[in-house]
Amino acid sequence: MDSMVFFAVLGAAILHASWNALVKIGGDRFIALSVIVIFSGVISLAGIFFVDLPSMNALPWLLLSVGFHTGYCLFLSKAYELADFSQIYPISRGVAPLLSALLSWLILAEIPQPVALLGAIILIGGVLMMAFDGRRSSNKMSGKAIVCALMTATFTACYTLSDGAGGRATTDPISYILWLFMLNGLMMFVLLWLRHRRIIFREIRKSWRPGIMGGAMQLLAYGVVIWAMKTTPIALVAALRETSVLFAMVISVWMLKERPSRLRIAASAVIMTGVLVTKSG
Repeated sequence: MDSMVFFAVLGAAILHASWNALVKIGGDRFIALSVIVIFSGVISLAGIFFVDLPSMNALPWLLLSVGFHTGYCLFLSKAYELADFSQIYPISRGVAPLLSALLSWLILAEIPQPVALLGAIILIGGVLMMAFDGRRSSNKMSGKAIVCALMTATFTACYTLSDGAGGRATTDPISYILWLFMLNGLMMFVLLWLRHRRIIFREIRKSWRPGIMGGAMQLLAYGVVIWAMKTTPIALVAALRETSVLFAMVISVWMLKERPSRLRIAASAVIMTGVLVTKSG
């Protein structure tokens, strides 16, 4: 993996964990997530006037991805209503790269180099250790919360594969990224309007500062991922992106005042080992 791609994806992981924490800190999780996605769409709207329309080859992937991203948002917001940030995040992120690797192998016939694949497996193992630790905590997760986290992971794997293919099919990845987030924002605005039409503009006015910050982080984080998947195997990018779980642990301790267990600290070490092995591959 190229060094520039490696460090760019690590930066994207930090941004991803950060905007997810903003969702958890907010009041109503669906409203908080919707406002962030809406503002990422507003930022993208300002940029689409300077790029071309999506290419015809990428358009089917783009439209498919909008559906997957919408499902992801719905299940993620519900999962955060049912369990803690440190419980949901590792599961929703840890299972996704396994599914991404399987789908990229089945659909795109894309198999990473053995050393890099080993690093991805180690990294994912560390992520799942964190998920197990969350399951053993005093604040037990309900079966519904686990299902929502797993569905979030499934939609993540689907949109990762779709956007990886779409990014490669287009001649201008920036155009693809901006149109994707603009359409995602429009879709979430419609859903928010249908659920909370009486308070939608009040909530947007109340949350515009974290909304802009979270929207910018979301746009940049995933934009980097789509750019990276244009030249790097999708499974490797998806696995390295899951180092966001490590950064999420730091955020959960620092901002949410959650105390890490020994197992969670050990899982962090495993994740870092996986990162180093993935880089060497």
